[in-house]
Amino acid sequence: MSCKRGNKRTSGSGSKKGKRECEVTLVESLSEQTCQGSVRRAWERREGGQFGPVVLDSVPFSHGVIQPFIKNTGFLEELREELLELNFQPKSNDLYQFKQSEDLKNQDEPHIKVLKQVLFEDFRQWLSEVTNVQLEKTVDVSCAQYGYTDTLLCHDDELEGRRFAFILYLVPEWSEADGGSLDLYGTDDNTQPGAIVKSLVPRWNSLVFFEVSPVSFHQVSEVLCEGRCRLSISGWFHGCSLERPPRCLDHLPVRSPHIPHDDQILYEWINPTYLSMESQAQIQEIFEDRSEILLKDFLKEDKFCAVCLALQKQNITLEKCGPPNKRSYERARGDLPEVLDSCMELLRSEAFFLLLSNLTGLKLHFLATNNEESDEGEGSSELIAEAVGEGHIAEGEKVPSCSGELRYWKHSYYTMIHDFDPERHQFALDLLLYCGCDGWDLEYGGYTSYIAKEEDEELLTVYPKNNSLALVYRDNETMRFVKHINHKSLQRDATSPNCKGFWDFAFVYYE
Repeated sequence: MSCKRGNKRTSGSGSKKGKRECEVTLVESLSEQTCQGSVRRAWERREGGQFGPVVLDSVPFSHGVIQPFIKNTGFLEELREELLELNFQPKSNDLYQFKQSEDLKNQDEPHIKVLKQVLFEDFRQWLSEVTNVQLEKTVDVSCAQYGYTDTLLCHDDELEGRRFAFILYLVPEWSEADGGSLDLYGTDDNTQPGAIVKSLVPRWNSLVFFEVSPVSFHQVSEVLCEGRCRLSISGWFHGCSLERPPRCLDHLPVRSPHIPHDDQILYEWINPTYLSMESQAQIQEIFEDRSEILLKDFLKEDKFCAVCLALQKQNITLEKCGPPNKRSYERARGDLPEVLDSCMELLRSEAFFLLLSNLTGLKLHFLATNNEESDEGEGSSELIAEAVGEGHIAEGEKVPSCSGELRYWKHSYYTMIHDFDPERHQFALDLLLYCGCDGWDLEYGGYTSYIAKEEDEELLTVYPKNNSLALVYRDNETMRFVKHINHKSLQRDATSPNCKGFWDFAFVYYE
């Protein structure tokens, strides 16, 4: 919109039966030369301030809020009713969970049609003039409903051609305690997001816009109020993308070969069921067919109880893992209580590497038996003892290795799939051993999902379950994430006094 054209948009005709004329007007002061000039100068200098209905800020990145945006409140009420009649589809993956309409560009309802004209023409021209950025006529726009526990996690919106993002809120009276705020992240010298610097609470008839850039990290925080709808229209204006600096890559996890340990450690820790030759042969057959298996009651009961007690009662130093556009959880660091250290030692031991070979058929030990050898009838425990005692490395042969950590999960924690994951394109065996999951409900999140590259449908979901060992073999086309743990988890009814979250031993093994 500019002073060169009228700012009133109409659709339909009063003379046509069954059609009602719709009118929409942008707030008048937006088009005034004084307001436009002030906004233009402030945007260019990256200065904050209020200019009529426009509030600008450059921290943590350039953005603006226009309130009110539309003069006609009655129009917005009817627009909202029209939008709620659309077909909304639930969307859920590693990054988000909410309901989204079909592309509004294809909708011909009278109020939606008029609003599109205003956004695509008047507001696009106004935005182009005040930011001095040439914007194309191509505009992406859709409608989203966020309900209880819905969220959109940290991301930067960068995609080829996107130059400005916008969100028009059509919400009831809303407070910070309701969640659903637009959170803006600060970044470090490597353009990695860190802490939330600013939160914008949704307001009826307010429009937020910001420049899409390498540092425009933001999220929609989890909606915490039940029975209310956070309705918004959002999209992107297109133009020449800003130059992006080299991305900061994750370091490869530290891998190590097995540590020397005879088979006695298996008898001390593991349920005897999984140490028999017959059981291992059956498990291997299932695993080779499905590439995954869940082994219940894996640790001996006394050992598992000792591990859980240590996790509940003893002080464990935790460090937060980020950045938030990739992950958010805590992991144990430094010295661990003796029983937890011993459990980690079990999972790194030579005897356990060989046991995993027998359970999966993977070559995780140089003396792992093949199918022909196992048919000879020699007991599994004897084979493990012999192999461990005679371990050797053939010249030039690849050394099996592993990486692992003890992780803590609670409300708001998650991991995400990202393009530059150093483990993403490798063949590997994932191991998850869960502790402290009493009373954990599937609807809380916290489960691990495996999906194929370029596909949304899940291949496999691993749910947290006490003393269950999950083994999953993934190829270079398989990706995984831990689903965001939502607000419902705080209602968990568990017998433990320390029931805010759960733990897992997470290991990856490489042939």
